[in-house]
Amino acid sequence: MSMDYATEKVRENGNGVELPSTQRLIPFENKEHSPESYEDMQLDYSPLLFSSLERYLPPNMLNLPRDRKVHFLSDILTRYSPQGEHTRVQKHRTYRQKILSNYEPRHKELYTMNAANFFVPSFLKAISENSEESFRSIMAEPTAGVYTFEMFQPKFCEMLMAEVESMERWVHDQRFHIICPNTMNKYGVVLDDFGLETMLNKLMEGYICPLSRVFFPEVGGLTLDSHHGFVVEYGVNRDIELGFHVDDSEVTLNVCLGEQFYGGDLFFRGVRCDKHVNTETQSEEVFDYAHIPGQAVLHRGCHRHGARATVSGHRVNLVIWCRSTVFRELKKHQNDFSSWCGDCQREKKERQRLSVAATKLELLKRNGISAS
Repeated sequence: MSMDYATEKVRENGNGVELPSTQRLIPFENKEHSPESYEDMQLDYSPLLFSSLERYLPPNMLNLPRDRKVHFLSDILTRYSPQGEHTRVQKHRTYRQKILSNYEPRHKELYTMNAANFFVPSFLKAISENSEESFRSIMAEPTAGVYTFEMFQPKFCEMLMAEVESMERWVHDQRFHIICPNTMNKYGVVLDDFGLETMLNKLMEGYICPLSRVFFPEVGGLTLDSHHGFVVEYGVNRDIELGFHVDDSEVTLNVCLGEQFYGGDLFFRGVRCDKHVNTETQSEEVFDYAHIPGQAVLHRGCHRHGARATVSGHRVNLVIWCRSTVFRELKKHQNDFSSWCGDCQREKKERQRLSVAATKLELLKRNGISAS
């Protein structure tokens, strides 16, 4: 079965340099540390990313001047960036600034986090109680590792769709070429480019991270520090379907905003590490999900999935790819992903079975008993 990636996968830059263990990011967030703001600095990456990552600095670096911390964090980010990424980032900064300088938001209230107006009360209550029990009280887990729950109020969904429509109208009127959400979706908008990055970052930190810490700790759910937020559209004169793929994320939030449509079901086919991304699907890993407006789907980015054809109508989905720089760095030094990869788990069980069988055979031989 062939796999596509919804965007270019992060990879090493090939320099092969390892930082001393004292100069690596720590694997757990320092919640007592208040990170500095980097908004006033000219950076190659989002200032919000530096603020988020600062909580994972080694203790001896927390009180260093900002420029020292920027140098250290930039080096780590560069090591995960494809060749030519620096030039791409510079061009993207200019591209984004042109949008922000000219686009006038239709619903300015969307650009500031307002939880009471965005989320349904049951979701807010679960987040405020902040326990696995409270989360599970509003969730369904129809298949292992896929969680569904009611999240956004209808008014929020309507406003966001109207804002996207306004963005697309501005793009058309200005004859401005915008960047596609990813390499697979051709229709939609990268919300971060239109000024919603700060709001979506707060959404991730305050409302996705509490869930990911509980349900996805083994794939970076404890250390999410950046995101890629976008809206995709399916239907007539839009994307029809989405091929089988994995996301460039550790944790993905996918929320159907509306509208009237038929088809477009998500299909899931098991969690895989990079080594096993193209292996066969087991029967217990097969699961299909029908979108419901306002309802969220939360899953690992490495959970293989796709979207069936939207045969009529118009479907709009908000997707937030949540990423962990810490997890991506640690993953470089690991070979065993049996805590989350389905095939790694099966291979480990088989090794254990063979080991037990070999031990049993050896014991039988020592006691002069035939294995037959």
